[in-house]
Amino acid sequence: MCEDTHDIGRRALIVTGATAALTLGTVSFAAADGQSRGTQRTATVRGTLPPGCPDFVYVPVEVPAGVREIKVSYTYDRPTVPAGTTGNALDIGIFDQHGTELGGKGFRGWSGGARTEFFVRADDATPGYLPGPVGAGTWHIALGPYTVAPQGLSYELTITLTYGEPGTPVRPVYPPQRAKGRGRDWYRGDCHLHSWYSDGRRTPAEIAALARAAGLDFINSSEHNTHSAHAHWADQAGDDLLIMLGEEITTRNGHVVALGTDPGTFVDWRYRARDNRFGRFAQQIHKAGGLVVPAHPHATCVGCAWKFGFGEADAVEVWNGPYTPDDEVALAAWDATLVASVRGDRRWLPGMGNSDAHRDPDAVGSPQTVVLADDLSREAIQAGLRAGRSYIAESKNVTLSFTATGGRGEQAGIGERLAVAADTPVTVRLKASGVPRCTVRLVTDEGVLLTSDPLPVTGSGTVEWRTTPSYAAYVRAEIRHETAAGPVPGALAALTNPIFLGR
Repeated sequence: MCEDTHDIGRRALIVTGATAALTLGTVSFAAADGQSRGTQRTATVRGTLPPGCPDFVYVPVEVPAGVREIKVSYTYDRPTVPAGTTGNALDIGIFDQHGTELGGKGFRGWSGGARTEFFVRADDATPGYLPGPVGAGTWHIALGPYTVAPQGLSYELTITLTYGEPGTPVRPVYPPQRAKGRGRDWYRGDCHLHSWYSDGRRTPAEIAALARAAGLDFINSSEHNTHSAHAHWADQAGDDLLIMLGEEITTRNGHVVALGTDPGTFVDWRYRARDNRFGRFAQQIHKAGGLVVPAHPHATCVGCAWKFGFGEADAVEVWNGPYTPDDEVALAAWDATLVASVRGDRRWLPGMGNSDAHRDPDAVGSPQTVVLADDLSREAIQAGLRAGRSYIAESKNVTLSFTATGGRGEQAGIGERLAVAADTPVTVRLKASGVPRCTVRLVTDEGVLLTSDPLPVTGSGTVEWRTTPSYAAYVRAEIRHETAAGPVPGALAALTNPIFLGR
């Protein structure tokens, strides 16, 4: 065993692209010559990260030819910190001999803070990491000091190389991009889910079973900062379940779901809003056939709130998991953007909802986005989401119909425009089921203009409202549970995208 101690507080910064990163001294190992098959060599690296250190710290490892497997484990201290102060949290991943440049050509895996050790070899890898040959050259262990205590963050890395012939590389198999479907219909989906390939605790098989039980027709794989799960979903897809592939790009300035990208697409996350790099990666998502969906934009956890703006977004997650105050803020902020599309001269941003389920008791499919699509295929589902032909429901029990009808029978549905004159009488009609004792609120560019009486205990009911385009430029529906007391509205049971009124 060899040891190498790094005093990080006294090392100079190396700037890669626009993101400040620190690269430490190289860890070297003996050449494979003379090493018997299965021989292991281990190195230990210790260091301390000060408060205010760079977002990423790289430990170069010289890997000789003839290595079968690389394994890394790590620990770090968690001292007591004053109230209101963040403690230590250290993420980890690895890049191979192709380098650490932004874009991820050398990316071989990331587990964030979910695991204390990982391995990579040709025929297998720890969940979150990509199997493949352990090529000779300079690999880099990537440390991500997510938060650092005032006392600093002391860590220890143990790197073990196993010598020998590589195993047989695995050939990835991906799920099909179309399921049987029902033709043009309303399809239910949950596009923000985590398995054990990032920081979730469920297997793909467990998630698929829960998705079917929740009445879902489609899901999207969205692991934090890794696409390693893509090759592990094929045997869970079927005629009844479309499985799309993506990633949750988890930056220090917010998270964004890449929804339905081409199989094997990796999207880098190593930048902040001030680096002016997100546009490049949003373009990559689009080129890979995916949608850009900022996740939980007003979440209060460190690094979770969205800071990059919405110019490249195709939709926005306005409801994430159990309905909470930050969802209420996200909903209000989203609603404030809809008036920009009133005249039809600006693109509007549809809202969607997802569970962000990680582990028990997180409920897959709560909430779920119900989208009108021509088919149960990746392309058709994305087209419906992009057009805003969708509503959000807390479960499979909730079904909505929401329309606006003009004086001559002209009709528009969710996400559409009823192109009639400004003084044309318009009838807005919401039909709902599965929402017992809930209240319907109709929201326009002026605010809430109708609040219904509670719906019957049967959960089914119809609400009608008459208006004109001059009075309501758009209208959307909220269905809310009863609240205990006071003016604060109850949690959502369902939410629609708007119908726009007027030419």
